[in-house]
Amino acid sequence: MPHVDLSLPDLIPPVPAVSADVPPVERRSGPDPLQRWADAIPEPLRRWVDAVGDAIEPCLVLDSRGLVVAMSPSCVKMLGLEHPPVGELLKDGAVKLIDFSSEQDKLGENEIGKIPPLLSLSSGRLARGLIRVEGGAGQCTLDAIATPIGEQTAVVGSLTFFSPV
Repeated sequence: MPHVDLSLPDLIPPVPAVSADVPPVERRSGPDPLQRWADAIPEPLRRWVDAVGDAIEPCLVLDSRGLVVAMSPSCVKMLGLEHPPVGELLKDGAVKLIDFSSEQDKLGENEIGKIPPLLSLSSGRLARGLIRVEGGAGQCTLDAIATPIGEQTAVVGSLTFFSPV
């Protein structure tokens, strides 16, 4: 199957990658971390936290710093996690990202910024690609499609849908 990248830079005005107005999110523990975070999450993200929490499809929401703020139950199950890694940085272990080499090493810092959920944050644009993860359920390759969340002037997070390949 051919791989196709699509870019429409002349049709879509650029959006600043990170909003300076995003308040810091304090990591809290408890039985329902999604509910406890709701008051600290910026409004554009707050709508998606509830939607993703009830979603049937595997998906997650990151804030502008790459912190996981919501993960669907099917995504938690697909990745073999015990609970959603709310409050954890995606790139620092919320999900173990591995490369496509035969050694299946942990992704390097250069490659981590190119995975769709994080690329969507930094570019302010739709991002799609394959990622390989390792979790309690073993290794899996996922097709990831991410879109930035925010206003016309700032990106405050990203929403990513996953499909096993």
